[in-house]
Amino acid sequence: MYIKKFTYYAMGVEEMKIKNLRVFLENFAENAKYKLKGTKTGYPSIDKTHENGMTFLEKHPVIPSVSIYMLVKLLAMQNSDSYALDCDGVKIKYKEIMENADTIAKSLKAMGIKKNDIITVSMPNFHQGIELFLAANKIGATVTFLNSYAPLEEVKQYLTEFNSPLFVNYDKDSEYNKHIVESTNVKHVITLSKEDKVKTSFNSNEEYNGDMRYVSYSDLGKISKKFNGFISPFVGGKNDALILFTSGSTGKPKSVVLTNENVISAELYAKNTSHTDKTIKGTKTLVCVPYAYPYGFVTSALTSLLMGKEGILAPNLANTTIANYLAKKPNIIFGSPALLKLIMTNVPEDMDLSFVTHFISGGDFLTPQLYKRGKEFFAKHGAPDVVLGNGFGNAETVSIGSTPIGVPVKETTAGKILAGLKIKVVDPVTMEEKKYGEEGMLCLSGKLVFKEYYKNPQLTEDAKFTDKDGRVYFKTGTMGFVDEDGYFTVTARQSRFYIMSSLNKVYLDHVQGIISNYPWVKECAAVKVEYDDEAVNKIYIVLNDGYEVSEELLNQIKEQFKMPVKDVHGELVQLKEFEIPSFIEIVDSLPLIKGSEKVDYTLLENQAQEKHGKEKVFKK
Repeated sequence: MYIKKFTYYAMGVEEMKIKNLRVFLENFAENAKYKLKGTKTGYPSIDKTHENGMTFLEKHPVIPSVSIYMLVKLLAMQNSDSYALDCDGVKIKYKEIMENADTIAKSLKAMGIKKNDIITVSMPNFHQGIELFLAANKIGATVTFLNSYAPLEEVKQYLTEFNSPLFVNYDKDSEYNKHIVESTNVKHVITLSKEDKVKTSFNSNEEYNGDMRYVSYSDLGKISKKFNGFISPFVGGKNDALILFTSGSTGKPKSVVLTNENVISAELYAKNTSHTDKTIKGTKTLVCVPYAYPYGFVTSALTSLLMGKEGILAPNLANTTIANYLAKKPNIIFGSPALLKLIMTNVPEDMDLSFVTHFISGGDFLTPQLYKRGKEFFAKHGAPDVVLGNGFGNAETVSIGSTPIGVPVKETTAGKILAGLKIKVVDPVTMEEKKYGEEGMLCLSGKLVFKEYYKNPQLTEDAKFTDKDGRVYFKTGTMGFVDEDGYFTVTARQSRFYIMSSLNKVYLDHVQGIISNYPWVKECAAVKVEYDDEAVNKIYIVLNDGYEVSEELLNQIKEQFKMPVKDVHGELVQLKEFEIPSFIEIVDSLPLIKGSEKVDYTLLENQAQEKHGKEKVFKK
């Protein structure tokens, strides 16, 4: 009721009528142009079988031009006294989340943060990260989340790139924070301490009188007293909301700018396709994926809030803690193949999991074998009817493009393409459109398609194309085919990566790209190794002239992997802790695919798996 009232207020009844009439006429003209009644052409873009059974408004949802903050606030009014988040036993209600967000918003204004400023946040999955985003979103500032494992040099590079006036971190000391301020344009650093992370409110009537360059998270309650003005909540849908990261074929992160409209439309497309009000009856979700990934912050955390659920945050996910998180009885698990393996390996034999209704794999896909093992596992633990399915999406589409929820599960697919999206499968070279069952590159069009890559217009232009009817599509870079029911099957990817049990993604091209900068490396190749239901990586190295294999050199290499190195542009780069190879092998040369100059990664991976699959991984 609140959302409906606000939508009419924000957009205006007449504007909504015009929008509905326009999309109706567009739809009518498109159908009349391309097909006769009852006749299928065989093209997913024309027949739109992924929208079969959907209502007109589900196919053409009206996207309110509001901020994410306002949408969450309206929903929070209906769930005021319900728990919104559970972070390692610290439970916080919807009304407390919004009260904290309002307090932080005043603090940000008192610090001089303004609309379109970019706030950089680096912390594990704590409730404070969500509060900070909602506060920034309220005043029109943009938030970017860095991986909490990000080394100092990487953090500094992003702070400089985004010209962030504010940096928020977890458990960093004064020396670290001072270095940040002295070497970047950051004016304020907020540090969340171990003591403050267990607090659920700001209890202070005092005004802050300390150094505004370095403040603790609890200080925000005091700093808010310095602002007595009014904050307009009417930030538009076109305003930037988030900068998230993805990886292309080389593994180099790309900064994806997402607007309020992008995020809200993605949520509405997914809700309409899944009919979540009917299919999702549980009250709790498990949010494991780090905020740095779009699947973590948007698809898991924000989706949980917008569904009115209680999100169980997992900032300390490991084989020793997963059973504790499951003991909180989540109904929906936002996961990955690695998380499913972690659960199956570490859950006690007698643990009841009958409360689990959905396990959604994002970021990577369940193989038919793992799907079967997963179904057998949940059935053994009291959940034979669990919906086990794959989702699909890119950071450029807010990590959502298809869904297995609310539709019949096809275990070999990535789910059904979302209603409201226009789709094409094309030859990646000629851009010729493909029919049902024909392999090509999936392209998506809709309001969830990202605004741009940050300050990179050429890269943005290359990632999109406009068809003959003037519609803009995003080229996902993922190869596959769409069937006659609107389901998408993935056949190939452009990038090589794996997901760890901690749900951190490791891009192998990125790992070898950094390692190639060390002076003793002539060539190198990184591959994945499956070890005891965990994925790690191995690096094959061809030594530069003047270096010889020795135990001393190998030990030196292992130590230098923990240190930054200058890349070809003279910038310092560094492997994150979870990216450091677990195995190293010095070789005379790298094998090439016959008839080409490309490294035979498949051969190297098979060799590595055969050699190390049962070995103990050395401690990093």
